[in-house]
Amino acid sequence: MTTILLTHSPLARENYYGDAALQALRGLGEVRLNPGADPTDPADLVRLARGCRIIVSSRAAAAPAQVFEALPDLVAFCRVAVDIRNIDVDAASRHGVLVTHATPGFGASVSEWIVGVMIDAARGISRSAAAYWRGEAPAIVMGRELRGATLGIIGHGHIGGYLAPLARALGMRVTVSDPAPAQDPGDLPRLPLEQLLAESDYVVCLAPANAHTANLIDAAALRRMKRGAFFINASRGELVDEDALRLALDEGWIAGCAMDVGRAQDQMPTPALAGHPRVIATPHIGGLTPAASAHQAMDSVNQVRAILRGEAPPQAVNLDSATRLRSLAEESR
Repeated sequence: MTTILLTHSPLARENYYGDAALQALRGLGEVRLNPGADPTDPADLVRLARGCRIIVSSRAAAAPAQVFEALPDLVAFCRVAVDIRNIDVDAASRHGVLVTHATPGFGASVSEWIVGVMIDAARGISRSAAAYWRGEAPAIVMGRELRGATLGIIGHGHIGGYLAPLARALGMRVTVSDPAPAQDPGDLPRLPLEQLLAESDYVVCLAPANAHTANLIDAAALRRMKRGAFFINASRGELVDEDALRLALDEGWIAGCAMDVGRAQDQMPTPALAGHPRVIATPHIGGLTPAASAHQAMDSVNQVRAILRGEAPPQAVNLDSATRLRSLAEESR
């Protein structure tokens, strides 16, 4: 029977790999569970994966070249997330190891989080609640409606495609800035980034993290925004120059910020920035709902099933280089 390592810690399994997916995975092979923390140290991952043919991996488990060099039995590395930037795919290919990733199943979840923080920012809900929790009387301030406001979406992919009609249903004007949108924006106005920043009351960053988008939101970008506008980051921390963002908040270049990601470990918001009085921060839970988690976990189950059948698995990254697949399929017959 094929041995499969599930790298998720007990807490990660609770949140990201539920009982249904785990039972389905156990129906395909002998599943080795990780009893401790997610293996962010490659040496820990190698130790856990000795003798395993397939690794089903959380997003926190990094896989540099040394992982593939040290695991001669490994056939496939299946990431239960879309992001595979901490996997050395070239090294995996050199060693004949297949790499797969999950599809995004969090469009609704993250979009609802974005709408929630827009309403919070517009009405001061968190600030009022925090004051009451401290036993204080909150300040009474004039709120704002989303109706009639402009939402600027940077990066029109899976989440943007769900968010745009949701915002329109609330009466918002929606614009998009994306040189190569992953989803067709339809009749949404497509603007240069500079124009979108200048016109928007809410700027939502949903662009992918890569070499071209590093520090995309820098001091110059924040200076272009309206003083009464809110910046929302639901993408990746690397897209934002956090020193510039802190200065923008301190000096009032923008009205405030909401973030579900940052440059702390596992894409968490940086604590010092998250604690700023103009910030609404959550610990990377925008996509953490049962439906979203189950979607990506079941993606990995379907990939493992295809691998064991000798079929091309969905969302394979380097299928042409996965020379070890044949031996596993033969063993599984």
